[in-house]
Amino acid sequence: MAAALVPRAPLCRSHARIAPAMVSSMEARLRALVAEHGVFTRKEALAAGYHDHAIQGLVRNGAWVRVRRGAYVFGDGWAGLSDNQRYAILCRAAVRQARTHVILSHTSSAGEYDAPLWECDLSTVHLTRSDERAGRAEAGIVQHRGVLEEGDTVQRNGREVMSATRTALELTLVLDVEHALVEIDHLLHRGLTTIEELRTRYESMTHWPRSLATDLVLRLADGRSESVGETRARFLCWAQHLPAPIPNYPIHDERGVEIARVDLAWPHLGVFLEFDGKVKYLAYRREGESVVDCVLREKQRESRICEITGWRCIRIVWADLYKPAATASRIRTLFLRPAA
Repeated sequence: MAAALVPRAPLCRSHARIAPAMVSSMEARLRALVAEHGVFTRKEALAAGYHDHAIQGLVRNGAWVRVRRGAYVFGDGWAGLSDNQRYAILCRAAVRQARTHVILSHTSSAGEYDAPLWECDLSTVHLTRSDERAGRAEAGIVQHRGVLEEGDTVQRNGREVMSATRTALELTLVLDVEHALVEIDHLLHRGLTTIEELRTRYESMTHWPRSLATDLVLRLADGRSESVGETRARFLCWAQHLPAPIPNYPIHDERGVEIARVDLAWPHLGVFLEFDGKVKYLAYRREGESVVDCVLREKQRESRICEITGWRCIRIVWADLYKPAATASRIRTLFLRPAA
């Protein structure tokens, strides 16, 4: 940003006008803080030469964005961020403004592992105190009393966060089974933790509140699922009392060469399921290929799989996951049909 962003009011009380070079230098100091910490604070802006009236003007015209009270970023960097990226900045602001040593935890830690945070509350920051004392109440922040074991905390993206293993277990305390399963499957699929590590750490969780569902989530978790949709489809099968499918099942041709992997499969019943999401087609579209071409290629892939296996295919979309009973009924119908 250049001199055009200088507010009409003077930036400091002793000068009615500041040279553009000075403004550029002041801004550069704050941009360096953003690069290091994700945000800068009101105190740091004042130290750089701004005053409260100037700050208000910069926020009003969009040059700055107030992430939370007393913490800011530049508008040009904020505009292109996803909801999850904005949440990460909110979390970093909360850490910077904490009055005691805190660690990003729960969903706030999961965000640092690029977890999908599907339908998670992105307005509340979860922090865990390292002094084992109860945290004070504050709008938009939940401070948890920390009882830490060796290996529970790590450095990630330059910040202290809970390990992927502890993060996964913490998610079972603040999310329902389906939502926790989505996040934990992601951590498992990325190789950030393992079922064995989760089980071992879970053994010492007996004193944790709200951990009754943890064991169920760990029994359902499977790192072979590659997306939110695939995990939710598996959860739908469990919740609707369908046979458990095999995720990411490999299909081999007559020569034994793997030609495809299907999202979910019931080999003994001759059925496979494919989850069709918009992201899927965008992610796997080849260079120069239109979405229509990608869809046609996917249809050809399905036909080839059916030819080789004699199985039947069911395709579901995001909306089907919100109609679990009807979707389960469609799947059961395929189970009842004889294989080719």
